[in-house]
Amino acid sequence: MPSHEVFMIYENDQKEAEEALHFLLAESQAKCALLISRDGSLICQQGETASLDTTSLAALAAGCFAATKEIARLIGEPEFSVLFHQGEHESIHVSLVGEEALLMMLFDDRTTIGLVRIMAKEASRRLSKIFGPQARPSD
Repeated sequence: MPSHEVFMIYENDQKEAEEALHFLLAESQAKCALLISRDGSLICQQGETASLDTTSLAALAAGCFAATKEIARLIGEPEFSVLFHQGEHESIHVSLVGEEALLMMLFDDRTTIGLVRIMAKEASRRLSKIFGPQARPSD
């Protein structure tokens, strides 16, 4: 999405996205999921987020993804579609949702990276149908 365009979300799309994230968490056993615009704005969230600064997480995840895009370009790749950060107790998985959004999942040892990756890929497909260019009304 060009940087001069505004990302708009409709109420029905918001509800569908929240349902998709709810299903994702139930199936993956991840702690929480954030849907983030590529500019770092938080679109919606589900799961254990009360103790998290989700606004900052969204902005930092988008910045990290942008930096990684430049690393990919430097080595001849168009883009990396997934970021994974593993900590001692918590891990983060960030993946592309179409061209306009990112899906961030925070998880611990209740699940595995393999299951998180599979479920994130499935959720990204579902979310892409909601937010992809084919879902937007034409002007």
